[in-house]
Amino acid sequence: MNSNEWFASWFDTEYYHLLYKDRDFEEARHFIDNLVHHLAIKPQARVLDLACGKGRHAQTLSEHNLQVLGVDLSEQSILEAKKMESKNLSFKVHDMRYSIEGEKFDYIFNLFTSFGYFDEEETNLEVLKNVNGMLRFNGTFIFDFLNSNFCIQSIVPQEVKEVEGIHFDIRRKFDGKYIRKEIDVIDHGKTYHFEEKVRAYCFQQLHELLEKSGFTVVSLFGSFDLDEFEEASSERAIFICKRTSDL
Repeated sequence: MNSNEWFASWFDTEYYHLLYKDRDFEEARHFIDNLVHHLAIKPQARVLDLACGKGRHAQTLSEHNLQVLGVDLSEQSILEAKKMESKNLSFKVHDMRYSIEGEKFDYIFNLFTSFGYFDEEETNLEVLKNVNGMLRFNGTFIFDFLNSNFCIQSIVPQEVKEVEGIHFDIRRKFDGKYIRKEIDVIDHGKTYHFEEKVRAYCFQQLHELLEKSGFTVVSLFGSFDLDEFEEASSERAIFICKRTSDL
């Protein structure tokens, strides 16, 4: 891992965790409950939450009597998530660009736009190929990405936030390839600069990447309520995929 990569330097800072400290656990629970019911996941299924953050989705999955592993690149996120560990829930630091050796899963979840971070197209594709390799044959991949077309049309160019005395100046734009977020943090008179960026894949491009990675898309939803996907108005593009071929 290169510590100069934006996701390595930003996701592991105290400012990232402060800015997003109020992410909605109830929303996560609602989404996971809908998915578990829709997929009819059987108790004790082996589940991976890939890029789990602080573990809000992984924890909810474990409440359904599933055997859950959550992994994330951010050591600080995993330290926080480990406070929730139980007999059927564990966490560890892991880079999604590599497979987890010796593990096979019935279901792999990649949620909340935790994809498209890498500059090289082949690296993003390799992440999906790793997912294929970690799933049992006919296993299920749940892939939740933003609906880029909707997101680009509804970008808020600038936002200012004050969180626990820390000032955040946030600027957003679409540069033709990436949806970018520039973040200036002012803390006790000192300014720190960070960025986020995600490849603005449209749903057709994501569909093609999934097929190249050995998946068959069986469902596509447009919201955490699992509403029908509408390209013009859906906030999310949530793919339910089956692993149907080896690579």
